[in-house]
Amino acid sequence: MAETKSVGSIDYAGAYATTFGNLSSGTVYQDVCGFKPQGKSDMRETLNEKMQIGMKALTTTTGGIGTAGYAMVPVYLDPRVIDQTRKFTPLVEIIPRITNMGTTAEYNYISAKGGAYTRAEDAALAETNTTYDRDSTSIKYLYSVGRVTGQSIASYPSYILAGFQTTGGAVGSFTDQGAPNAKQLEVLVKTREMRELEENLIINGNATTSGVGTNPDGTEYDGIINLMSTTNTVDRDTAALTWDNVETAVRYAFDDGGRPTVAVASAGVVVDIRKLMQDTYRFSPQDMSGGSLGFGIPAAITIYTMVGPVTVIPSMYMSNVSGSKAIYFLDMSVVEMRVLQDMTYEDLAKTGDSDKFMLKCYEALLIKNTNFCSSITGISA
Repeated sequence: MAETKSVGSIDYAGAYATTFGNLSSGTVYQDVCGFKPQGKSDMRETLNEKMQIGMKALTTTTGGIGTAGYAMVPVYLDPRVIDQTRKFTPLVEIIPRITNMGTTAEYNYISAKGGAYTRAEDAALAETNTTYDRDSTSIKYLYSVGRVTGQSIASYPSYILAGFQTTGGAVGSFTDQGAPNAKQLEVLVKTREMRELEENLIINGNATTSGVGTNPDGTEYDGIINLMSTTNTVDRDTAALTWDNVETAVRYAFDDGGRPTVAVASAGVVVDIRKLMQDTYRFSPQDMSGGSLGFGIPAAITIYTMVGPVTVIPSMYMSNVSGSKAIYFLDMSVVEMRVLQDMTYEDLAKTGDSDKFMLKCYEALLIKNTNFCSSITGISA
Protein backbone atom coordinates (compact mmCIF):
# COMPACT_ATOMS: atom_id res chain seq x y z
CA MET A 1 0.00 0.00 0.00
CA ALA A 2 1.28 3.42 -0.92
CA GLU A 3 2.35 5.60 1.91
CA THR A 4 -0.03 8.43 2.68
CA LYS A 5 1.83 11.68 2.73
CA SER A 6 0.29 14.74 4.26
CA VAL A 7 1.48 18.09 5.41
CA GLY A 8 -0.69 19.87 7.88
CA SER A 9 -4.27 19.46 6.71
CA ILE A 10 -3.42 18.63 3.06
CA ASP A 11 -4.02 15.01 2.04
CA TYR A 12 -1.67 14.50 -0.92
CA ALA A 13 -2.67 10.91 -1.53
CA GLY A 14 -6.31 11.87 -1.61
CA ALA A 15 -5.66 14.69 -4.02
CA TYR A 16 -3.62 12.32 -6.27
CA ALA A 17 -6.41 9.75 -6.28
CA THR A 18 -8.99 12.37 -7.11
CA THR A 19 -7.03 13.37 -10.22
CA PHE A 20 -5.37 10.11 -11.41
CA GLY A 21 -7.42 7.34 -9.85
CA ASN A 22 -5.52 4.01 -9.65
CA LEU A 23 -2.67 4.98 -11.98
CA SER A 24 0.75 4.36 -10.49
CA SER A 25 2.96 7.29 -9.79
CA GLY A 26 5.13 8.07 -12.81
CA THR A 27 2.69 6.73 -15.39
CA VAL A 28 2.73 8.53 -18.74
CA TYR A 29 -0.87 9.59 -19.35
CA GLN A 30 -0.35 11.96 -22.30
CA ASP A 31 2.18 11.38 -25.13
CA VAL A 32 0.47 11.95 -28.46
CA CYS A 33 3.73 11.72 -30.44
CA GLY A 34 4.98 8.43 -28.92
CA PHE A 35 8.30 9.68 -27.57
CA LYS A 36 8.13 7.24 -24.63
CA PRO A 37 8.53 3.47 -24.85
CA GLN A 38 4.89 3.00 -24.02
CA GLY A 39 3.92 4.51 -27.34
CA LYS A 40 1.24 7.04 -28.04
CA SER A 41 -1.25 7.71 -25.26
CA ASP A 42 -3.78 10.35 -24.19
CA MET A 43 -5.74 9.50 -21.09
CA ARG A 44 -6.83 13.07 -20.25
CA GLU A 45 -10.48 12.58 -21.15
CA THR A 46 -10.71 9.42 -19.05
CA LEU A 47 -8.91 11.04 -16.13
CA ASN A 48 -11.21 14.05 -16.36
CA GLU A 49 -14.22 11.76 -15.98
CA LYS A 50 -12.62 10.10 -12.97
CA MET A 51 -11.98 13.48 -11.37
CA GLN A 52 -15.69 14.38 -11.72
CA ILE A 53 -16.91 11.17 -10.08
CA GLY A 54 -18.58 12.04 -6.77
CA MET A 55 -18.45 15.78 -7.38
CA LYS A 56 -21.86 17.53 -7.26
CA ALA A 57 -22.91 20.10 -9.89
CA LEU A 58 -24.01 23.60 -8.77
CA THR A 59 -27.82 23.55 -9.02
CA THR A 60 -30.77 25.52 -7.65
CA THR A 61 -30.82 23.18 -4.62
CA THR A 62 -27.21 23.83 -3.69
CA GLY A 63 -26.88 25.10 -0.14
CA GLY A 64 -29.96 23.38 1.23
CA ILE A 65 -33.54 24.47 1.59
CA GLY A 66 -34.19 27.87 3.15
CA THR A 67 -37.35 29.06 4.86
CA ALA A 68 -38.83 30.58 1.72
CA GLY A 69 -37.11 28.53 -0.96
CA TYR A 70 -33.68 27.12 -1.75
CA ALA A 71 -30.92 28.84 0.14
CA MET A 72 -28.78 30.04 -2.78
CA VAL A 73 -31.71 31.41 -4.81
CA PRO A 74 -33.15 34.70 -3.55
CA VAL A 75 -36.92 35.28 -3.55
CA TYR A 76 -38.05 37.94 -6.02
CA LEU A 77 -41.40 39.15 -4.64
CA ASP A 78 -43.88 41.07 -6.76
CA PRO A 79 -44.33 44.50 -5.10
CA ARG A 80 -48.01 44.68 -6.13
CA VAL A 81 -50.41 43.27 -3.54
CA ILE A 82 -53.60 42.05 -5.24
CA ASP A 83 -56.90 42.49 -3.41
CA GLN A 84 -58.87 39.48 -4.59
CA THR A 85 -61.96 40.65 -2.66
CA ARG A 86 -62.28 44.11 -4.22
CA LYS A 87 -65.69 45.52 -5.10
CA PHE A 88 -66.77 48.57 -7.08
CA THR A 89 -68.33 51.41 -5.06
CA PRO A 90 -70.05 53.74 -7.56
CA LEU A 91 -72.89 54.87 -5.28
CA VAL A 92 -70.43 56.14 -2.67
CA GLU A 93 -69.14 58.48 -5.36
CA ILE A 94 -72.32 59.66 -7.10
CA ILE A 95 -74.62 60.23 -4.11
CA PRO A 96 -74.19 63.85 -2.95
CA ARG A 97 -72.58 64.15 0.49
CA ILE A 98 -74.20 66.89 2.59
CA THR A 99 -72.81 68.28 5.83
CA ASN A 100 -74.96 67.71 8.89
CA MET A 101 -75.03 69.29 12.36
CA GLY A 102 -76.06 67.06 15.25
CA THR A 103 -76.61 63.34 15.60
CA THR A 104 -79.86 63.34 13.62
CA ALA A 105 -80.55 64.43 10.07
CA GLU A 106 -83.63 66.65 10.16
CA TYR A 107 -85.67 68.09 7.31
CA ASN A 108 -89.16 69.49 6.77
CA TYR A 109 -91.51 68.48 4.01
CA ILE A 110 -94.96 69.37 2.76
CA SER A 111 -97.34 66.43 2.97
CA ALA A 112 -100.49 68.25 1.81
CA LYS A 113 -101.50 71.58 0.26
CA GLY A 114 -104.90 73.21 0.66
CA GLY A 115 -104.90 74.15 -3.02
CA ALA A 116 -105.81 77.16 -5.09
CA TYR A 117 -109.37 77.81 -6.35
CA THR A 118 -111.54 80.03 -8.53
CA ARG A 119 -114.31 82.38 -7.38
CA ALA A 120 -116.68 85.00 -8.75
CA GLU A 121 -115.90 88.71 -8.71
CA ASP A 122 -115.51 90.16 -5.22
CA ALA A 123 -116.35 86.82 -3.60
CA ALA A 124 -115.30 86.02 -0.04
CA LEU A 125 -111.80 84.49 -0.03
CA ALA A 126 -110.82 81.89 2.53
CA GLU A 127 -107.30 80.73 3.18
CA THR A 128 -106.27 77.13 2.57
CA ASN A 129 -103.96 75.20 4.84
CA THR A 130 -100.59 73.67 4.03
CA THR A 131 -99.48 70.66 6.06
CA TYR A 132 -95.84 70.62 7.08
CA ASP A 133 -94.13 67.63 8.67
CA ARG A 134 -90.68 66.82 10.00
CA ASP A 135 -88.56 63.78 9.32
CA SER A 136 -85.66 62.68 11.52
CA THR A 137 -83.01 60.07 10.74
CA SER A 138 -80.30 59.05 13.19
CA ILE A 139 -76.68 59.37 12.13
CA LYS A 140 -74.86 56.03 12.35
CA TYR A 141 -71.21 55.35 13.09
CA LEU A 142 -68.92 53.32 10.84
CA TYR A 143 -65.49 52.02 11.91
CA SER A 144 -62.54 50.19 10.43
CA VAL A 145 -59.78 49.24 12.89
CA GLY A 146 -56.26 48.01 12.19
CA ARG A 147 -53.05 47.19 14.08
CA VAL A 148 -49.48 46.62 12.91
CA THR A 149 -46.56 45.40 15.02
CA GLY A 150 -43.27 47.23 15.34
CA GLN A 151 -41.49 44.29 13.74
CA SER A 152 -43.67 44.47 10.63
CA ILE A 153 -43.09 48.21 10.35
CA ALA A 154 -39.33 47.65 10.53
CA SER A 155 -39.20 44.71 8.11
CA TYR A 156 -41.84 45.30 5.43
CA PRO A 157 -40.50 46.67 2.15
CA SER A 158 -42.43 49.18 0.08
CA TYR A 159 -45.53 47.67 -1.54
CA ILE A 160 -48.17 48.78 -4.03
CA LEU A 161 -51.80 48.04 -3.20
CA ALA A 162 -53.29 47.18 -6.56
CA GLY A 163 -56.82 48.42 -7.13
CA PHE A 164 -56.97 50.71 -4.11
CA GLN A 165 -59.08 53.45 -5.73
CA THR A 166 -61.90 52.84 -8.19
CA THR A 167 -62.03 55.05 -11.26
CA GLY A 168 -65.06 55.05 -13.48
CA GLY A 169 -67.47 53.66 -10.91
CA ALA A 170 -69.21 50.42 -11.82
CA VAL A 171 -67.70 49.99 -15.26
CA GLY A 172 -64.31 51.62 -14.87
CA SER A 173 -61.01 50.38 -13.53
CA PHE A 174 -58.93 50.42 -10.39
CA THR A 175 -55.81 52.48 -9.79
CA ASP A 176 -52.85 51.47 -7.65
CA GLN A 177 -51.55 53.21 -4.55
CA GLY A 178 -48.06 53.02 -3.11
CA ALA A 179 -47.51 51.96 0.51
CA PRO A 180 -43.97 52.72 1.74
CA ASN A 181 -44.33 50.69 4.94
CA ALA A 182 -46.51 48.12 6.69
CA LYS A 183 -48.66 50.67 8.51
CA GLN A 184 -49.47 52.60 5.38
CA LEU A 185 -50.38 49.37 3.60
CA GLU A 186 -52.80 48.44 6.37
CA VAL A 187 -54.29 51.95 6.37
CA LEU A 188 -55.00 51.61 2.66
CA VAL A 189 -56.66 48.22 3.19
CA LYS A 190 -58.84 49.60 5.99
CA THR A 191 -59.81 52.55 3.79
CA ARG A 192 -61.05 50.13 1.12
CA GLU A 193 -62.97 48.21 3.80
CA MET A 194 -64.69 51.41 4.89
CA ARG A 195 -65.71 52.36 1.34
CA GLU A 196 -67.04 48.85 0.70
CA LEU A 197 -69.04 48.96 3.93
CA GLU A 198 -70.57 52.28 2.86
CA GLU A 199 -71.56 50.87 -0.53
CA ASN A 200 -73.08 47.79 1.09
CA LEU A 201 -75.06 49.90 3.57
CA ILE A 202 -76.32 52.19 0.79
CA ILE A 203 -77.94 49.11 -0.78
CA ASN A 204 -78.65 46.70 2.07
CA GLY A 205 -78.48 48.72 5.29
CA ASN A 206 -81.17 47.97 7.87
CA ALA A 207 -81.70 50.25 10.86
CA THR A 208 -83.81 47.62 12.65
CA THR A 209 -82.00 44.34 12.04
CA SER A 210 -78.53 43.52 10.81
CA GLY A 211 -78.71 44.09 7.08
CA VAL A 212 -75.12 43.53 5.98
CA GLY A 213 -74.06 40.59 8.13
CA THR A 214 -72.18 40.93 11.40
CA ASN A 215 -73.14 44.44 12.45
CA PRO A 216 -75.26 44.52 15.63
CA ASP A 217 -78.95 45.32 15.17
CA GLY A 218 -79.75 49.02 15.12
CA THR A 219 -76.24 50.22 14.26
CA GLU A 220 -76.84 50.55 10.52
CA TYR A 221 -78.74 53.16 8.58
CA ASP A 222 -81.47 52.05 6.18
CA GLY A 223 -80.31 51.46 2.62
CA ILE A 224 -82.19 51.83 -0.64
CA ILE A 225 -83.95 48.46 -0.39
CA ASN A 226 -85.39 49.17 3.07
CA LEU A 227 -86.14 52.83 2.43
CA MET A 228 -88.08 52.04 -0.74
CA SER A 229 -89.80 48.95 0.65
CA THR A 230 -92.94 48.46 -1.50
CA THR A 231 -93.34 52.11 -2.59
CA ASN A 232 -94.09 52.34 -6.33
CA THR A 233 -93.00 48.73 -6.80
CA VAL A 234 -93.67 46.55 -9.82
CA ASP A 235 -93.48 43.09 -8.22
CA ARG A 236 -92.65 40.47 -10.86
CA ASP A 237 -93.21 37.64 -8.36
CA THR A 238 -90.48 35.47 -9.97
CA ALA A 239 -91.48 36.37 -13.54
CA ALA A 240 -89.07 37.62 -16.20
CA LEU A 241 -88.45 41.31 -16.79
CA THR A 242 -90.23 42.99 -19.70
CA TRP A 243 -89.85 46.45 -21.22
CA ASP A 244 -93.40 47.26 -20.13
CA ASN A 245 -92.25 46.73 -16.53
CA VAL A 246 -89.58 49.38 -17.00
CA GLU A 247 -92.04 51.86 -18.47
CA THR A 248 -94.58 51.15 -15.72
CA ALA A 249 -92.09 51.62 -12.90
CA VAL A 250 -90.84 54.91 -14.30
CA ARG A 251 -94.44 56.08 -14.78
CA TYR A 252 -95.20 55.32 -11.10
CA ALA A 253 -92.43 57.73 -10.06
CA PHE A 254 -93.52 60.31 -12.64
CA ASP A 255 -97.16 60.20 -11.51
CA ASP A 256 -96.02 60.99 -7.94
CA GLY A 257 -93.88 63.92 -9.04
CA GLY A 258 -90.54 62.19 -9.49
CA ARG A 259 -88.06 62.25 -12.36
CA PRO A 260 -85.65 59.31 -11.99
CA THR A 261 -82.21 59.94 -13.45
CA VAL A 262 -80.22 56.97 -12.11
CA ALA A 263 -81.12 53.32 -11.65
CA VAL A 264 -79.18 50.78 -9.61
CA ALA A 265 -79.64 47.10 -10.39
CA SER A 266 -78.07 43.71 -9.92
CA ALA A 267 -75.63 42.70 -12.64
CA GLY A 268 -78.15 40.12 -13.86
CA VAL A 269 -80.84 42.76 -14.35
CA VAL A 270 -78.43 44.98 -16.29
CA VAL A 271 -77.85 42.05 -18.65
CA ASP A 272 -81.62 41.54 -18.91
CA ILE A 273 -82.12 45.20 -19.85
CA ARG A 274 -79.39 45.05 -22.47
CA LYS A 275 -81.17 42.10 -24.07
CA LEU A 276 -84.49 43.94 -23.97
CA MET A 277 -82.96 46.99 -25.64
CA GLN A 278 -81.55 44.85 -28.39
CA ASP A 279 -84.78 42.91 -28.91
CA THR A 280 -87.19 45.84 -28.53
CA TYR A 281 -85.34 48.73 -30.11
CA ARG A 282 -82.69 46.89 -32.15
CA PHE A 283 -79.88 48.64 -30.32
CA SER A 284 -76.44 47.21 -30.92
CA PRO A 285 -74.13 46.94 -27.88
CA GLN A 286 -72.07 49.92 -29.01
CA ASP A 287 -75.24 52.04 -29.18
CA MET A 288 -75.81 51.53 -25.46
CA SER A 289 -72.89 53.58 -24.22
CA GLY A 290 -74.16 56.54 -22.24
CA GLY A 291 -72.68 59.85 -21.25
CA SER A 292 -71.00 60.64 -17.98
CA LEU A 293 -72.30 61.11 -14.47
CA GLY A 294 -70.89 63.46 -11.87
CA PHE A 295 -67.55 62.76 -10.18
CA GLY A 296 -66.16 61.50 -13.49
CA ILE A 297 -68.25 58.31 -13.39
CA PRO A 298 -69.01 57.08 -16.92
CA ALA A 299 -72.44 55.60 -17.51
CA ALA A 300 -72.86 51.84 -17.75
CA ILE A 301 -75.90 51.89 -20.05
CA THR A 302 -78.56 54.55 -20.57
CA ILE A 303 -82.20 53.76 -21.15
CA TYR A 304 -84.55 56.36 -22.59
CA THR A 305 -87.85 56.61 -20.74
CA MET A 306 -90.80 58.98 -20.57
CA VAL A 307 -88.84 61.16 -18.12
CA GLY A 308 -85.69 61.18 -20.26
CA PRO A 309 -82.43 59.26 -20.05
CA VAL A 310 -81.84 57.06 -17.01
CA THR A 311 -78.35 55.72 -16.34
CA VAL A 312 -78.36 52.12 -15.13
CA ILE A 313 -75.52 51.14 -12.79
CA PRO A 314 -74.82 47.50 -11.85
CA SER A 315 -74.20 46.85 -8.18
CA MET A 316 -72.01 44.09 -6.77
CA TYR A 317 -74.08 44.19 -3.56
CA MET A 318 -77.43 43.20 -5.07
CA SER A 319 -78.68 39.65 -5.53
CA ASN A 320 -78.46 37.83 -8.85
CA VAL A 321 -80.56 34.93 -7.55
CA SER A 322 -83.48 34.21 -9.84
CA GLY A 323 -86.67 35.56 -8.28
CA SER A 324 -84.73 38.00 -6.07
CA LYS A 325 -83.25 40.30 -8.71
CA ALA A 326 -84.30 43.95 -8.64
CA ILE A 327 -83.78 47.42 -10.07
CA TYR A 328 -84.38 50.74 -8.28
CA PHE A 329 -85.09 53.98 -10.17
CA LEU A 330 -83.85 56.98 -8.18
CA ASP A 331 -84.67 60.65 -8.45
CA MET A 332 -81.27 61.94 -7.34
CA SER A 333 -82.71 65.32 -6.33
CA VAL A 334 -84.01 63.66 -3.13
CA VAL A 335 -81.16 61.20 -2.48
CA GLU A 336 -78.29 62.35 -0.27
CA MET A 337 -75.78 61.19 2.30
CA ARG A 338 -75.92 63.30 5.44
CA VAL A 339 -72.45 63.43 7.00
CA LEU A 340 -71.65 64.50 10.55
CA GLN A 341 -67.99 63.57 10.08
CA ASP A 342 -66.44 62.17 6.93
CA MET A 343 -63.84 59.43 6.97
CA THR A 344 -61.13 60.33 9.50
CA TYR A 345 -57.93 58.61 10.64
CA GLU A 346 -57.16 58.40 14.35
CA ASP A 347 -54.42 56.65 16.36
CA LEU A 348 -55.61 54.48 19.24
CA ALA A 349 -53.92 53.81 22.58
CA LYS A 350 -50.49 52.18 22.37
CA THR A 351 -50.29 49.21 24.74
CA GLY A 352 -47.35 47.27 23.31
CA ASP A 353 -44.90 47.08 20.45
CA SER A 354 -47.57 47.81 17.86
CA ASP A 355 -49.52 50.72 16.41
CA LYS A 356 -53.32 50.51 16.55
CA PHE A 357 -55.51 52.90 14.59
CA MET A 358 -59.04 53.38 13.34
CA LEU A 359 -60.91 54.99 10.51
CA LYS A 360 -64.34 56.37 11.36
CA CYS A 361 -67.24 57.99 9.56
CA TYR A 362 -70.57 59.34 10.89
CA GLU A 363 -73.33 59.41 8.28
CA ALA A 364 -76.83 58.35 7.23
CA LEU A 365 -78.55 57.86 3.86
CA LEU A 366 -81.69 59.85 3.08
CA ILE A 367 -84.32 59.48 0.37
CA LYS A 368 -86.41 62.52 1.19
CA ASN A 369 -89.38 61.29 -0.81
CA THR A 370 -89.52 57.65 -1.84
CA ASN A 371 -92.61 58.43 -3.97
CA PHE A 372 -90.32 60.20 -6.43
CA CYS A 373 -88.59 56.85 -6.96
CA SER A 374 -89.74 53.36 -7.97
CA SER A 375 -88.57 49.79 -8.35
CA ILE A 376 -89.05 46.44 -10.04
CA THR A 377 -88.54 43.50 -7.70
CA GLY A 378 -88.85 39.71 -7.73
CA ILE A 379 -87.33 39.40 -11.22
CA SER A 380 -86.54 35.87 -12.37
CA ALA A 381 -83.71 34.74 -14.64
